[in-house]
Amino acid sequence: MALPAVNASRPAFRQDFMTNLSRAAAATFAATLALSLAGCGERSSVPENETYGADPALPPPTTSFIPTVNIAPAVGWPAGAQPQAAEGLSVTAFATGLTHPRTVFTLPNGDVLVAESDAPPKEESQGLRGWIMGFMMRRAGSNNPSANRISLLRDADGDGRAELKTPFLENLNSPFGMALLEGNLYVANTDAIVRFPYKEGDTRIDAAPTKVVDLPSRPFNHHWTKDLVASTDGTKLYVTVGSNSNVGEKGMAAEEGRAAVHEVDVATGRMRLFASGLRNPNAPQFEPQTNALWVVVNERDELGSDLVPDYMTSLKDGGFYGWPYSYYGQNVDTRITPARPDLVAKAIKPDYALGNHTAPLGLVFSRGELLPEGFRNGAFVGQHGSWNRRPRSGYKVIFVPFENGVPTGQPRDVLTGFVSADDKALGRPVGVTMDAKGALLVADDVGDTVWRVAPATPGKSATR
Repeated sequence: MALPAVNASRPAFRQDFMTNLSRAAAATFAATLALSLAGCGERSSVPENETYGADPALPPPTTSFIPTVNIAPAVGWPAGAQPQAAEGLSVTAFATGLTHPRTVFTLPNGDVLVAESDAPPKEESQGLRGWIMGFMMRRAGSNNPSANRISLLRDADGDGRAELKTPFLENLNSPFGMALLEGNLYVANTDAIVRFPYKEGDTRIDAAPTKVVDLPSRPFNHHWTKDLVASTDGTKLYVTVGSNSNVGEKGMAAEEGRAAVHEVDVATGRMRLFASGLRNPNAPQFEPQTNALWVVVNERDELGSDLVPDYMTSLKDGGFYGWPYSYYGQNVDTRITPARPDLVAKAIKPDYALGNHTAPLGLVFSRGELLPEGFRNGAFVGQHGSWNRRPRSGYKVIFVPFENGVPTGQPRDVLTGFVSADDKALGRPVGVTMDAKGALLVADDVGDTVWRVAPATPGKSATR
């Protein structure tokens, strides 16, 4: 595909070009971009199995003035349709009719909380680039007004479907992470961790929130999701904060406290940096055998369809994981200046690659013995799916086997079929958790559904 004859190597020219185009020109450019990039030649050449595991393929970067865009337009599930479960598993709709459900959290009595949330309004001027990003995210099923709500789902009769769906907390600010400690429900809004009093069986909380700690959210808030987990001894909270950019293009001052996981002391509210260099970490979870803290991470873009692998990794206290100066250990990203060889030398290689541009947002370690044996020792990962890779990647839930607290071997598909035969996104998996019985719950923010994955009933289809 022929591109405009511009000098893309001149950053000042590129910035002026992007800034000075009118909205009408931007709309024309975006529409042309969405329709025409399918004809561009850049695409993956690495077999999918080589993009997973401890040592993924890392070919040379591929860069261009206009990056790869390959969006699966979001349409939702037609009547009677649903994802396809792996052999030995079944999937049913635990709850439908939600508004962009992102994360799920199981309370001790078996009630399930679901955060219905989307990005907050942007505060900064976005220019053409930001406008195009908004256009693409809307096409992919996001960037709509946030419901700012956590709803409660209750399956009172135990049939795997919630009979009660009711607003539990309202008037939040793009909520995402949730944790429960000693009669308090903690919620990670996009700008702060807040807490609410909770007693078992509550179906609604009307109490005013108490702020625990502010979170980085200004002057920009590029990665708005803030996820949360409580330590196993109940004394600490760990909160994820994504970067403000792809690769530091807004300046590193805008990244203060971001691309990181922070530790919050529950008793005092003091927050400290726990791990950094993580472009967009989410779904902090403790591995049950080792009690190590793990996250999934969305890595950087615009280096081609075969870079950079998203990943899951255990975190070391004080560890640095490369962003933006290097990727997957000490592979230098030359786009960021000035270079920081001192930090690159410290960069820790992640534990396990999850494919290129798969956008992992959910992680939960398996629990209990309800699911078949092949899904009992390891981690479930919700892969939201690519928008900038050819061919598409992600759009599924996978299971990564573990041995002695370490991931091993290739992942197994758990839920697939989120993209239709005519290349539309019927759903997109986000957060995952285990319910009180040991079944898997999956938030689907395009399908507006929480799916429940359980053992297949003998004699019945694995997907019904």
